[in-house]
Amino acid sequence: MPDYYLACGVGGVLACGITHTAVTPLDVVKCNMQTDPAKYTGIFQGFRRLVGDGGVRALFKGWVPTALGYSAQGACKFGFYEFFKKYYSDLAGPEFAAKYQNLIYIAGSASAEFIADVALCPFEAVKVKVQTVPGWARGFGDGLPKFVSESGVGGLWKGVVPLWGRQIPYTIMKFAAFENVVQGLYKYVVPKPREDCTKGEQLAVSFAAGYIAGVLCAVVSHPADNLVSKLNSTKGVSAGQIISEMGWFNLFTRGLPLRIVMIGTLTGLQWGIYDAFKVSVGLPTTGAKVEPVEEQ
Repeated sequence: MPDYYLACGVGGVLACGITHTAVTPLDVVKCNMQTDPAKYTGIFQGFRRLVGDGGVRALFKGWVPTALGYSAQGACKFGFYEFFKKYYSDLAGPEFAAKYQNLIYIAGSASAEFIADVALCPFEAVKVKVQTVPGWARGFGDGLPKFVSESGVGGLWKGVVPLWGRQIPYTIMKFAAFENVVQGLYKYVVPKPREDCTKGEQLAVSFAAGYIAGVLCAVVSHPADNLVSKLNSTKGVSAGQIISEMGWFNLFTRGLPLRIVMIGTLTGLQWGIYDAFKVSVGLPTTGAKVEPVEEQ
């Protein structure tokens, strides 16, 4: 069983580390739109402004903390999800686990994300500062000690509560919606049972279900995403001050179209990569199972 969770953790590293790093340019534009909307008024204008001010390399600012942070988060997110899904299923017993499987998905994903965000938070704090404060630091190597000198070690986790507010609803939706969409696709769309599908067909279902789940994820987690970006880019302000300044409408909508595209694609690719890795090591694709394979 530990080997199963280790494999899921490695799959999570690949799924989250690769995808989040690949969309760094979109993330840079999104964060700048959130923190300085007067300067970055739209997606395409934001790209042009960033490239005009700092060249193409400006689009990749913060890629190192992105790669490190989301790799760590991915390992915890996917590995602990599988662990907690099995743990809560055992606590509930076979009958209740089957009857209330959505509660298992919700509890397992929330527990996993709680841990994953503690691992992500320091990297996210430095990343946002590097991406949104011109000249503050070249990257993670000089940004981390500078951040600690300015805000202390505890400052690296200043944004962990709003990060939980962003990521836990996101991850609940990511896993619970994915599991249910997979079941729905096999039941109503795919013309044959999963067992009769090729591995390629199963992975296509994983990507499609992941994309649909990702769109829902973006919507439910976006207000907290705006809050995290503002907290990490602005020193000495509270969440309440930011909400008062932005207003509720902007909190829910600023940067949302770009985030829907980014998170939808991201989540679809993550599930595709994760399940492709699982298949490559002899494990089944994810979905419709509350328990992982049993030890022999």
